[in-house]
Amino acid sequence: MNTRLTIASLVALMGISLSAVCVAQTMTATQASEIKQAEERFAAADKNADGKLTLEEAKAGMPRIASSFSKIDVDNKGYVTLDQIKAMILKM
Repeated sequence: MNTRLTIASLVALMGISLSAVCVAQTMTATQASEIKQAEERFAAADKNADGKLTLEEAKAGMPRIASSFSKIDVDNKGYVTLDQIKAMILKM
C-alpha cells in the first residue's frame, strides 16, 4: 500500500514538474531577455530598495515603464512591482 502511494506521489510530482517546464518553454527568448533586462533596470531604479517603483523612480530609471505606469498600476497604488512589469512583458 505504501508503495502505491509513493508511486502515485512521484507521478503527481513529475506532472507538476512537467507543467512547470512547459510554462517555461512558452516564454520566448526575447521575453526572457526583456525580463532579465527589466530585473537589472528595476534594481537600479528602485533607489530605496523597497521592491516598489514609484512614478518618479520609473521616470528616472525606466522611462518606458513610466510611460505605461497607469496601465501597469491598475489598482492606483502609486507604485509598480517587478512582478507586474514581468507580467506586462509576458503579455506582449
